Parts: sequence; structure tokens; C-alpha cells
Amino acid sequence: MQLSELKETGRSPSLPLAVNLADAAGSAELQLLSLLRVLPGQRYVGAGVWRGRPVLAKLLVGSNAARHFQRELQGVKLLAAQGLTTPVLLADGLVEGEGGWLLFEYLDGAQSLADAWSVVEHLPVLADEQQQVLGEALAAVAQMHRRGLWQEDLHLDNLLRHAGKLYLIDGAGIKAETPGQQLSRPRVLENLGVFFAQLPKRLEPFTEELLVHYLLANAEHALPMEALQKQIDKVRAWRQRDFLDKAGRDCSLFSVERSLIALRAVVRSEAQALLPVLEQADALIDRGHLYKTGGAASVARVEVDGRKRVIKRYNIKNTVHWLKRFWRPSRAWHSWIEGHRLSFLDIATPRPLAVLEQRVLGLRTRAYLVTDYIDGPDLIECFAPFVEQGDAPAEQVEALVQLMQQLIRERISHGDFKGHNLFWDQGRWSLIDLDAVCQHSSQGSFAPAFARDRARLLRNWPAESALHQRLDQVLPTLAA
Repeated sequence: MQLSELKETGRSPSLPLAVNLADAAGSAELQLLSLLRVLPGQRYVGAGVWRGRPVLAKLLVGSNAARHFQRELQGVKLLAAQGLTTPVLLADGLVEGEGGWLLFEYLDGAQSLADAWSVVEHLPVLADEQQQVLGEALAAVAQMHRRGLWQEDLHLDNLLRHAGKLYLIDGAGIKAETPGQQLSRPRVLENLGVFFAQLPKRLEPFTEELLVHYLLANAEHALPMEALQKQIDKVRAWRQRDFLDKAGRDCSLFSVERSLIALRAVVRSEAQALLPVLEQADALIDRGHLYKTGGAASVARVEVDGRKRVIKRYNIKNTVHWLKRFWRPSRAWHSWIEGHRLSFLDIATPRPLAVLEQRVLGLRTRAYLVTDYIDGPDLIECFAPFVEQGDAPAEQVEALVQLMQQLIRERISHGDFKGHNLFWDQGRWSLIDLDAVCQHSSQGSFAPAFARDRARLLRNWPAESALHQRLDQVLPTLAA
């Protein structure tokens, strides 16, 4: 296959794939064995063999291939010139009308810091293992900044552990101010804002403590926390908008299809397993463990290929109901977006996996939402033994306080904050039934909505009970 033909293969070209490349030593065939990242019709990154040697190949095609090639090559050369640890570039080339390629040494067994973080992410906040991963990352960022460079697309996937060293990758995102000289403080704050904005929000109170890892490797600038937090907030707000936009369009994270008969969105990494679930959703609900049936919604726990999931079907009760629903996004779609919003903001909720709106000539009818299943008790069950004495476990009470503090910080109201909509999962309260969740743009609209949520939560128990009185004392309120 010629390199230019690669852009016609879409997202999933058949592998192994032989691609003809040419450099100063003559033509050679790259055997592409696996793909790690794909931007259809533009970029294909994967492992392969070239001239008998394992390589990491970046193949750039399409109308913007030359520009992307030059950016990648320039970044790789900047890293190498400044003595920073990065995979060796073995060969590169750019042919007009064909595309460009960069072949790097293959780091067999390398682990990204993103993968390392996923192993320790659920440990207690700032556990030693978490400090190890984030400390490595911040030290590497500090070294870049000392040499006048920064990674525009700074995230843990662009840092690889291999043979006791930490490698910087993705040259396309490497930028320089004055190579070899300390990066300016405004640029340092901006780039650190990108780094910290990607961490779970529960780590935000510990930003200053984590920053020590950076300062141990580069203490050139005083870094005021107020200025850094401003950058973090700015980047996080942009990332949230971008992420929620991606949840509604076809991209590397989500597979989205829109037509006159349906709107379907699926987490791409789960698509193979989930598409059959959507196709037989009604049958699975009928055979599953029903939590709720009839009326506006039917909810069931189902098991497919050994994995438990929850399917919620949003029913159309009658013609009047349809006339109220067909013209606006379904409650399934609203829950899909809000579920991803909560997850992005580090507020626990079952992961939204897929959503389907059935349509007739573009008009919405029945809809379905598929989420992960949480195998834990709800708030009512957890607190049932403690209603009279009020001696509910301190861990669970404190977790409830923390959840409500999160909701206050993000100006999010739930809309139906009853005990059956909170489940205990891995030391946190996880929210379900997101049909009415809203992130408010102003404190004026949020305050009364939060007050209603708080009051609804307390109504789960008699006002004279010790549990009700204890929770009323400790749960946060908003100042009038």
C-alpha cells in the first residue's frame, strides 16, 4: 500500500498492513502490526517493523500532512537538542502527494503515566503511590521548563516509563520560548494550569503540596497559588466544554451516529460490546432484574457476556406525552450528557456507556440509556439501622457532606435527591437518575434548587428522628 492510500482506510484499517516508505537509503516497507491512536484520514500511530527493527510509527496523510509532519519533527528535534529523554528518531520523510512519516525506537514494555495513574487513582487522596506518579510527571515538566520548552498538549499519556527512565513523547505539542533558557513565569503558570486541570478535582486542595515536586526540580520562579488556580479554573472550564461537545459527536472517545431514524452515541472503547445491547434492549429489559417498569420509564439490571449493566428505557405513554417530548432532547440524552459532566467533575455516578434515541422522520420517540452497574446499597438501606439513634457511620456521613460540598462548588442541583438515588460505592456516594440534573450559571438560580435538594434528602427520615436531626446539623447550607 502507498502511504497516500492509508487515508481511505478509515478508523480501522485491516492489520497487518504493509506501507511503502522511502528515505535516503532507498525504499523500504513498513509492516504495521498494531494501531495505538487513529485520527481517520489524517494520522495513524502504531507499532510495526521496519528494516527488521521494531519501531513506533507515526504516519501522517491527508491535506494537512505536511504541516503536521513539520510540527512533529520540530518538536522531536527540540527535545533532543535540549538533552531531554525522548525516543530516538530513526527515520523520517515527507513526500508531496503521499504524506509524511516518523519512525521511532520502540520502547517495548513502556507504561504511560496515565496507565500508572489508573492503577492508583482509587486509593485514598494523595496516597504515596499517587504522589509517586504525579511527582514523576511534575519533575519531567520542570525539566522541560528549565530548558525553555513546554508541552502544549500536556497530559499523562505523553509521559512514558521505560527501563527506569521517563520519556517525553508527542513532538507535535512541544513548543519553545527561548531554547536552553528558563521558561517565563507566565508561560510556566499557563502550562502548569493545563497539567493540574486534568487531575481529579478531589486533588485540588492539595495543589500546593503537589507543586513541591515541581519546585524541587525547578525553583526559578515564585509561583503564586492564586495565579495558578486562576489558570487551572480557566483550563478546566474549557476542557469541560470540549469534553461535553465530544460526547455528542463522532470522535476518538465516542462513536456517534445521527439519522432520521435514530441518534446513537456509544463510548468507543466499549462499542463492540454495547451495540448488541442496544439492538436487543427491550428483550434484555424483559429478561433482566426489573427495578421499575411502566409509566414514563422502565429500569432493569441486565447481564451480557458476564458483565452487569443497567438499561433505562424512557417510554412514550400516549400521544399527548409524545407531543410534549418529540421536539426536545430526550431525558436519556440529557442523562447521557449530565452523567459525563459529573464524571468529568469527579462527582461519582455510574459511567454512561451508551444512549439511543429512536426517531420517526427525525421526531423523537422512545429512548434508552445504558450505564455501568453499581453493586452497593443505597442511602436508605445504609442508614436504616441508625434512624432512631442517629449513629450512622462517620465515613458515610462525611462522604455525604463532601458530595454536597462538591455540588455547591459546581452549582449542580439533582432535582430528585431522595435516598434511593444515592448508592454507596468505593467509599463515595454515587448519584443515579440524572434526568433533572442541572449545572446552574448563577448562584441566584442554584441556591433555591440546592435548598430543595437538601430538604428532599432530609425528608427520607422523620423530622423528629435522631438521624434527621444529625444530618440537618452537619449537611452544608447556603448563606441567605
